Amino acid sequence: MMQFKFDANQEFQIQAIEAIAGLFEGQPRHGPELAPAIGAAFAAVPNRLDLEEAALLGNLGAVQQRNGLPLDRELAFIEALIETVEGPRTTRFPNFSVEMETGTGKTYVYLRTALELFRRFGFRKFIIVVPSIAIREGVLKTLQVTKPHLQALYGNLPYRFYVYDSENLSQVRQFALADSVELMVMTIDSFNKASNVIRQSTDRLQGETPIHLVQATRPVLVLDEPQNMESELRVQALSALDPLFAIRYSATHRNPYNLVYRLTPFEAYRQGLVKRIEVASVVQEGELERPFLRVDAISSQKKTVTARITLHKLMKTGTIKEKSITVRPADSLAAKSGRPEYAGYEVDEINPGGGFVRFANDTELPLGQSQGADREAIFDAQIRYTIEEHFHKQAKLRSAGIKVLSLFFIDHVDNYARDDGMIRRQFVQAFDELKVHHAEWRASDSGRVRAAYFAEKRRKGGEVEALDSFSGKTKEDEAAFDLIMKDKERLLSLDEPVAFIFSHSALREGWDNPNIFQICTLNQTASEMKKRQEVGRGVRLAVDQTGNRVWDEHVNVLTVVANESYERFVGQLQTEIEEEYGLEGVPPKPSNARRRSVARLRKEFTLRPEFKELWERIKQRTRYAVKVDSERLLTDVKRELDQVVILPPRVMVTKAAVEVGERDILSAKQMAAERAERYLVGVGRLPNLIGVMASLMEQTTPPVRLTRTTLLGVYRQTANIRAAFDNPQDFALAAVRILKEKVADQLVEGIFYQKIDDWYEMTQLEAEIESWEEHLVPAERSVYDHVLWESEVERKFVEDLERRRDVKLYLKLPRWFTVPTPVGDYNPDWAIVIEPTDTHGKATGEPALYLVRETKGENWRTDLRLQERRKIYCGEKHFSSALGVDYKVVTSARDLP
Repeated sequence: MMQFKFDANQEFQIQAIEAIAGLFEGQPRHGPELAPAIGAAFAAVPNRLDLEEAALLGNLGAVQQRNGLPLDRELAFIEALIETVEGPRTTRFPNFSVEMETGTGKTYVYLRTALELFRRFGFRKFIIVVPSIAIREGVLKTLQVTKPHLQALYGNLPYRFYVYDSENLSQVRQFALADSVELMVMTIDSFNKASNVIRQSTDRLQGETPIHLVQATRPVLVLDEPQNMESELRVQALSALDPLFAIRYSATHRNPYNLVYRLTPFEAYRQGLVKRIEVASVVQEGELERPFLRVDAISSQKKTVTARITLHKLMKTGTIKEKSITVRPADSLAAKSGRPEYAGYEVDEINPGGGFVRFANDTELPLGQSQGADREAIFDAQIRYTIEEHFHKQAKLRSAGIKVLSLFFIDHVDNYARDDGMIRRQFVQAFDELKVHHAEWRASDSGRVRAAYFAEKRRKGGEVEALDSFSGKTKEDEAAFDLIMKDKERLLSLDEPVAFIFSHSALREGWDNPNIFQICTLNQTASEMKKRQEVGRGVRLAVDQTGNRVWDEHVNVLTVVANESYERFVGQLQTEIEEEYGLEGVPPKPSNARRRSVARLRKEFTLRPEFKELWERIKQRTRYAVKVDSERLLTDVKRELDQVVILPPRVMVTKAAVEVGERDILSAKQMAAERAERYLVGVGRLPNLIGVMASLMEQTTPPVRLTRTTLLGVYRQTANIRAAFDNPQDFALAAVRILKEKVADQLVEGIFYQKIDDWYEMTQLEAEIESWEEHLVPAERSVYDHVLWESEVERKFVEDLERRRDVKLYLKLPRWFTVPTPVGDYNPDWAIVIEPTDTHGKATGEPALYLVRETKGENWRTDLRLQERRKIYCGEKHFSSALGVDYKVVTSARDLP
C-alpha cells in the first residue's frame, strides 16, 4: 500500500518551526518530574516554563525581526477565571501565532514543532484542539502517516498520540502521569460546556474530575484553525485547561496574537508550494423571459440599509454587461441598469434579519439567490465540464502514477442524497454519456466512482460524539466516511474506483487531499463557504503512487469550475485575502502611496496679447446640422445585420489562469476561447422587440431617435429573422449597434457647423487643477505652471514643447471645453501660439500661428476606436470650417510648423 513520503528539509517549514522554538531561547531543558496536584489525591508530570515575561518578550521581538514581521510591544495573554481542584482562580497564558497558507504542511509543522520543543526544552504534554470532526480526522491521519518519518528524524523518540474519548478516561490519567511525549487531540465541543464528561467527577477516576488532571500537566495548547475558537465561550473553554502557553496555527487568523511566522498565499503561490489555479467560468449568456438578478450582500449601518445586487446593465457602448450595483429602498433597477426590462423592480424592502430584498412587483430574492438564469442547465454544464476535465487529466497523469480526484461542493444535501436528486441524476447521466468517448472509463459504473460525505452531528453526554455521512445508517455511508476521512492512501490508489467526491460545507476546513485536481462549486444560494475555503481543499501538491510529492508545475494545476465569471471569482478571492490579512498583510493600494499636487494658473499669461488673440479665435461655440437618408440607412443595416451570427441563449464555459501580479494583486488571464456548453432554445417568450429596440436607441449618448416605422423596417427586411425568435435580446442589441453605427456614419459624413451667439469665457479657467504628482509636468511656456498629462504621448509632447523656442505659450484645453458632435462631446487637446523663426531661431516677423492640435499615437487611424475617429473628424469641421482655426492631429511636437 502507498506510504506518504515527507521532506524534512523544506526551508519554509524549518523557519516556522524555528520561529516557535526561538521564543524559548534560554529556557533550561527539564526532565520528567512527578508533582502532586495541590488539593488533590493524584500527581502529574507537568510542563514547566522558567523564563520571565521580559525574557519571553525579548525572544518574541528577535523572532519577529528575523522573520520581517511588525514588532509587538507586549505579550498577548489570555486571562480568565477557572474552576480548579483547589477552587476558583485566575489563569493567564501567552499566545503565539503561525500563519501558513493552506496546503503547505501546517499540521506537519506543528507536530514536528512539538517534538522539537521536547528535544530542546523538555515540554512533553501537548493538547491539539480542533474545531470540527473533519479537522480532527485529518490531524489523526497526519499523526499516523508521519510517525515513521518523525521517529527517524528524532532518533526513535517515543511519543504517543490519541483522540480524547469521553468513554475512555484512562487516557486522561495516562496523559497526566506519563513521562513521555503525549499528544492528545480534542475537539473544542468536547470540553466547552459544563455538561461535558471531562468536567464531571467520576468513579472511574476515584471521584476526581478529568479536567483537573489535565490542568495539573500545564499543557501546551496547539490550536488548529483558532479563528473558529474566538467566541467568549470557547476562549473560556481553552482557559479551563490551564495551559502553559498556546500556539495558534491557521492560514486565516482572525486575531493574530503575537505573530511569529507568516507564509502568505501570494508567497506560497509564487514559490510553487501550492497548485496553480485555473477558473472555468460557467455562466449563462443571452436573455430569457425574466431579467437577471442576484443579491450578493446586504448591509445594515446606523441609518441606512443597502444591498449589493448584480444585474445586466446597458453600457455606453451599447453592450450589456453583468455589473454589481448598490441599491437602497425606493431605488429603481430600470433606472440603475438603463433597461426597461427591469420595470417594476423598484426596491420595496431590504431586510437584513430575514436576508432578502423585496421589489414592488412582489418578487422576493433571498441573499445569494439569483433569478433569470437556468440554474439546472448551469449545474449540468458544470458537472459535464468537470467530468470531461477529470477524464483528460487522468489520461495525462496515469503514466506518472497519479490518481486524479474531483470534489463537488453543493448547498442542498437533498440534491444529491435523494435517489432522484438533481445533482445525482445529472452526474449519472453526464458520466454515462461521456465515458463512451474514453476507453479507460467505458466499463466504469457511475455508482462505484463516486462517494459522498455530508456531516451530521450526534450528541452524547453533552458533547459532539461523531460526525457521520448524510444518513449515517448504511454500510455504504460508513465506507464512504472511512475512505474520504481516514483512508487517504486507498483513495489515492489507481486501483480504487472512487474518483468523484460530493460534500456540503463539512469539508470546508481541515480536510484536504493532495490529488484534488478539480473543484466544482454547485451553489444555488448564499454559500457558507468562502473562495479561500473552497480552493484550500485542493491546493496541496499532488503525490504519486509511491507517496512522493510531485513538484512539476505542469502537473500541479487546480481547476475550479464555478458558476460565475472568472473576473468575479478572482476579485472575490482577492477581497477575502485582503479582509483576512488586513493592512499589514496586503500592500497598500497604489493610490495610498501617491501624493497629490496642483497646477496653478499663471494669470500674467492670460493678460498677454497673444493669449487673448488665441482665446478669441477658439472660444466660439457652434451647432451642427445633419440629415439622415432613411432608405440608404435600411439598406446599409440589412446588409450587415444579415451577416451577424446571433446565438440562442446558452451556457458558456471560459477558462482563465489565476496569476499573482505586482503588489500581490491577483488577476485572471483567459486561456482559451469561450465554448458553448449548452443552448437554451424555446424557453422564453418573445418580447415587444420594436419597443426594446426603440428603448436601446434612446439610451445612447447622445440619444438617437428613429421612428418605429424605421425600426420595423429593419426587422421585416433582415434575412436573420430566425435569430429574433431564438434570442430576441441579442438580436435587438445587434440591430441597434449596427443602426447606431450607420446613423453615425451618415451624421458625421454630412455634418455642417454654424456659429451661435455663445462662447467660452476666459474666466472659466480654474485657478488650480489638482491631480497626482506623477501626472503633472513642470512647465515654463504653459498657461499653467504644471501640465496634467494623460498618456505617454502627451507627456513627451509637453517636454518637446518646452524645448522649442518658437512656442510662445500653450494651453492644455480643460475638460469643459468641448465641441458637440453626433457621437458625443469632443474635448480637443491643445491650443498653441507659435512665433515663426528661421533656421537660426530668430523671429522672422511673420504673424504668429494660432493652432489647435490633437495628440495621438503614430497608428491612431487604425488603433483608435471608430467613435473617437468620428469625434476627431467633427472637431476638424468645427475648427477649420466654422472658425477658420488651423487644426490637425499630430504624434509629436516635431509635426508642428
